[in-house]
Amino acid sequence: MKKKQTKVNGPAIDSTELIFAMEELEKENGIKKEEMLETIETALVTAYKRNYDCEDENVKITMDKETGEIHVYMQKEIVEEVENEKVQISLEEAQKIDKKYKVGDVIENELVPRNFGRIAAGTAKQVIIQKIREASREFLYNEFNDKKGEIVSGIVQKADGGVVIVDLGRLEGVMPLKEQIMTEKYHVNDKIRACVVGVEKGLKGSTQVIISRSHNDFVRKLFELEIPEIYEGLIEIKSVSRDAGNRCKVAVYSPNENIDPVGSCVGQKGIRIQNIINELNGEKIDVIEWNEDPAIYISSALLPAQVMAVDVKEEEHFAQVIVPDDQLSLAIGKAGQNARLAARLTNWKIDIKSETQFREMIEKMQNEETQENTTVEETTEDVEAKSVRNTTEQDQISPEEIVEKRENEEIEEAPKKRGRKKKGETQG
Repeated sequence: MKKKQTKVNGPAIDSTELIFAMEELEKENGIKKEEMLETIETALVTAYKRNYDCEDENVKITMDKETGEIHVYMQKEIVEEVENEKVQISLEEAQKIDKKYKVGDVIENELVPRNFGRIAAGTAKQVIIQKIREASREFLYNEFNDKKGEIVSGIVQKADGGVVIVDLGRLEGVMPLKEQIMTEKYHVNDKIRACVVGVEKGLKGSTQVIISRSHNDFVRKLFELEIPEIYEGLIEIKSVSRDAGNRCKVAVYSPNENIDPVGSCVGQKGIRIQNIINELNGEKIDVIEWNEDPAIYISSALLPAQVMAVDVKEEEHFAQVIVPDDQLSLAIGKAGQNARLAARLTNWKIDIKSETQFREMIEKMQNEETQENTTVEETTEDVEAKSVRNTTEQDQISPEEIVEKRENEEIEEAPKKRGRKKKGETQG
């Protein structure tokens, strides 16, 4: 469709300051000027339609991205017979403006509506404010989304036994019940540290940050903050298993043989690990050395209990652990806590037995095996005895008796044979 336009003599609406403002916003908040111009143009069309009597599709507004001048055009389609004067113009009237016009072309007449400069400024201001809000929300979302797994600090704003709300500065963090340490009590104005575990967008575009003090990553980051070797990558945290508020097991490893990973984490006189324990309000921490041999790794994971032997089944990912009698309760732990944490840490199924239990189990298995062997032997003897009896009975019969027995059998069979023969002849 061919387009022509004619301009009414008169100044456009000047918005030079608006362009300068958008350039500053692009530098400070990263909002692209081109995107904002498009949004403002769309908003200006809506504002014009709301304040002036016009159809939905016959207004076009553009802004000069260099000077900020706003141009308003009234568009009309050239037709042979006019049905709607607001959006159509006859070919005869159009050719009075320019004889080159033909049916199907669109005429754009530039207008300078009265008071539209004030309306345009107000609309542009609203658009810019909205854009700044959206950009700020997006910026906050991206900022905290990049902080997943990181530790943040804040002031408790709400703590009524349910969800805890923490002021993180630019927004609030939410700590649900499942992310709290059950042994801790939170009070308003307490300063706490927590780990960012999730970032979500609300219904109105607001950013909601989920924080946690019970998550395993909280312990990981505390170790990184307190132990330089972990932060520098000289020591690696292989696994963390935690019963938040009670006990935690951390498996560490260093490829450098000259570095003691456990000793480095504990620190001189335990000062490093004590700082972490204090942050966790007394939660016990077992630091063990990771080993690629599952038997050694599992033995270490069950500390402080001593282990006598570990029998691993690679295919089933199952380990049978034998401990001294006096170490059984320590290996299992209160309510099975130590064994449960060790299983989570190593990702192996672990069955713990005392030395006595193991010996009893072995004896029981041996007895069952002995009983099975005895049953098999008895069955064999019965077969052999029966065979011997049959042989003996045959040996006790005299030759004369055997001949007499066979003659009797032949006499009994003779009638039967004659009957079968007669039947065969009849059929033939």
